Amino acid sequence: MLAAEIGVRLLSPRERPIDPAPIDLHSYFSQDEIARGARFARPQLALALTAAAVEIGALALVVRRPPRAMLRRFKRPLLGGAAAGASLAVALSLPALPLRAIARKRGMTVGLVTQSWRGWMVDLVKGGAIEAVLAAGAGGAAVAITRRYPRGWWLPASVGSVVFGGALAALAPVVLDPLFNEFTPLAQRETRSDVLELARAAGVKVGEVYSVDASRRTTAANAYVAGLGPTKRVVLFDTLLDRYSRNEIRVVVAHELAHVRGRDVSRGLLYAALVAPAAALAVQRLSWELSPERATPAALPALALAAVVVGAPTGLIGNRLSRAIERRSDAYSLALTGAPEAFISFERAIALQNVADLEPPRWLTSLLATHPPTAERIGAAVSYSAGSSGS
Repeated sequence: MLAAEIGVRLLSPRERPIDPAPIDLHSYFSQDEIARGARFARPQLALALTAAAVEIGALALVVRRPPRAMLRRFKRPLLGGAAAGASLAVALSLPALPLRAIARKRGMTVGLVTQSWRGWMVDLVKGGAIEAVLAAGAGGAAVAITRRYPRGWWLPASVGSVVFGGALAALAPVVLDPLFNEFTPLAQRETRSDVLELARAAGVKVGEVYSVDASRRTTAANAYVAGLGPTKRVVLFDTLLDRYSRNEIRVVVAHELAHVRGRDVSRGLLYAALVAPAAALAVQRLSWELSPERATPAALPALALAAVVVGAPTGLIGNRLSRAIERRSDAYSLALTGAPEAFISFERAIALQNVADLEPPRWLTSLLATHPPTAERIGAAVSYSAGSSGS
C-alpha cells in the first residue's frame, strides 16, 4: 500500500486541475432523472460487489479444501500448473453467473442492453476461453518460477507481470478486441477532420481513429485510448457518433487526445512497475500463510487468493491516480476546444444515456470511482467558463 501511495504521488499529473464550481444538480437534471440513476446504478454496484465476493469466497474454499486432482504429484509440474490455472479460471467464473445475469436483465429493463441472451452466452464462452488460456500460461509460469527460485521468486515474478501487462496492452487492440467487436477506421468526413485538427493543435500523433460497433451490445456511449506504439488508437463508440453534436464529439476527442498527450497508457504501466515488487513480495508471504504447498500446482489457489487480497487495497489507491488523470484530461479538453457549453451538454446527456448515479455517496467516489462524478465535471466546466469570461 505504501508503494501504491508513492506511485500515485509520483505519477499524478503536475498540472493543477480546475477547481469545480459548486453547482445545484437540480439545475441540470430533474429529480426523476437523479432518482432513476440511483435506482439503477446502486443495485448494479451491489450486484457486482456481491459477485466478486462470491468468486473470492469460492477461491477461499478451494484454498481450504483443494480438489484431490490438484494435490496429486505431477510428472510434469509445468503442465500441471497450466491445467490447474485454466481449471481455476473456468470454475471460479461459474458461481457468480446468476448475479451477472440479474445485472444484465436490469440493464435490459432500462434500455442499456441490446444484445440477445444467446449473443451474451457466446461472448461469455469466448471470454472464458481467452481467460482460461491466459490463466494456463500464468499457472505454468508460476510453477516454473517458484521451482527455480524457491524463496526469491517474487522479484522475477514482478518483472514478468509488468512485461506481460505491457505486451497485453500493445496486442489486445489488434488480437483480442476484434474477437468481440468490429472496428472501422473513421471515414474521411467532418469528424475525422476534427480529430486530425485537434491532434495537430495538441501536438500529438494520434495513430488511427476507429469507430466500434458498440450498439450491438449497448446503447451506452463512450470513447477510449488503447494500445502502445504502432497499435495506439483512439476508439469512438458508434452510439457516440450517432447521437451527439459536432461540438460535443470534439470535446470527447480532445479529452482522449489528452490521454495520448499525457502518455497515460504508459503511465499506467509505470505505476504497475512501481507497485509490482512490493505487491509480489506481499503475495509470496501471504500465500505461505494460506497454504503449506510450495512450487506445485496445488499452491496456485493460495497464490491467486493472496493476489486478490493484496491487489484490492492497492487498486483502491490506484483509483486516485485514475481520477487525477481524468481531471487533467477534462481540463485539457476545455482548454483545447474552448467549448464549456458543449462539455456541459455532453456530460448531462451521457449521464442520462448511461443511467449514471448522479449523486453517488462520497465514500463510493473516494474508493471505487475511476472518474470524477458528473456534478464535479460539470462544475469544472462552469469554473472554466467563468474564468474565460473574466479574462
